[in-house]
Amino acid sequence: MAENENGQEKTEQPTEKRLREGREKGQVPRSRELSTFLVLMTGGSFMLLFGPNLALDLINQTESRLILERELAFDQALLLPYLTDQLFTTLRSLLPLFGVLMVAAVLAPILIGGANFSWQAAAPKASKLNPLKGLKRIFSWQGLMEFGKTFAKFVLVASVAVVVLWTFSGRLLMLGYEPLQQGIVHAATLALGTFIAVSAALLLVAAIDAPFQMWNHQKQLRMTRQEVKDEYKETDGKPEVKQKVRQLQQEMAQRRMMEEVPKADVVITNPTHYAVAIVYEASRMAAPRVVAKGVDQVAANIRAVADEHQVIRVEAPRVARAIYFTTDLNEEVPNGLFVAVARILAYVYQLKRADDGVEMPDDLPVPEDYLDPAQQRGKRRPD
Repeated sequence: MAENENGQEKTEQPTEKRLREGREKGQVPRSRELSTFLVLMTGGSFMLLFGPNLALDLINQTESRLILERELAFDQALLLPYLTDQLFTTLRSLLPLFGVLMVAAVLAPILIGGANFSWQAAAPKASKLNPLKGLKRIFSWQGLMEFGKTFAKFVLVASVAVVVLWTFSGRLLMLGYEPLQQGIVHAATLALGTFIAVSAALLLVAAIDAPFQMWNHQKQLRMTRQEVKDEYKETDGKPEVKQKVRQLQQEMAQRRMMEEVPKADVVITNPTHYAVAIVYEASRMAAPRVVAKGVDQVAANIRAVADEHQVIRVEAPRVARAIYFTTDLNEEVPNGLFVAVARILAYVYQLKRADDGVEMPDDLPVPEDYLDPAQQRGKRRPD
């Protein structure tokens, strides 16, 4: 199993970050055998379809060039432009063949590794000129695999070539008895058939090499558990930094919450440990809503802000604890507390009207399960 320089085994699959960094360095799966097979088969298929027309065009060009006017042969000023023009004429005829071969050579590597260009991989490296490292690569496990693959490919191609030549041996011997032009066409057909058959034999090599290269690429990018942990820390931040961020977020949330306390209709307290601020607007709310809540020091801050802005405070321990455990910020109080909260709000509205003889209601129904923090924790979102 692969190990890093610290002797730790690379047992973990590469992360997205490791794969992305590998692509930036040019480390993508590539199969030379697949590229070779596709380029050869593309060239053979093109010649099979368009070879006769291309051959006829080249024959006509050759015949025309063998008829050279006397003035061209003795005048260098005319001969050079003539040769240049004939050269470009030949290149134009071969351009379609070169074009499909270039397209095949570019698209073949993309099939298993995708399109990728890396300046880091293209940059010259002095380490590549080190003969010791070169020998190490040759005699490494990867080098032995390449040697075995090359030898197997040679045996396969040679075997197929021998079989094809043995099959065509009779036709090859008869070429000498055919007229010149017919023999040339026949020989070209046999050569093209042999080329396609030998190229097709590389399909077996490519079918084995392409999956191997993809597996080997993943194997080279494997990570140790420590590398995965270190990357997680770099990506998501160190625990102490995350804790500081969470603390700042909580402080900001508390500041926003305290800004809502002056808008509350009432603050219901425990009286010291819990405090919840309730607001209710009949025109736009279906039920009273919690705009602030807290325990211990946060509860003390809520009470202080409420006193500062003359928000009425009501001591109802069971109701305060029940609302705290069951209701998140900016949520409506649950159905089981509607009656209790409604009676408290009615009491507050009477106080605001300065009615004489108003007494705090003592019959505030609170379901017992609303007072169990463990039971309510799974029913609502975390704070």
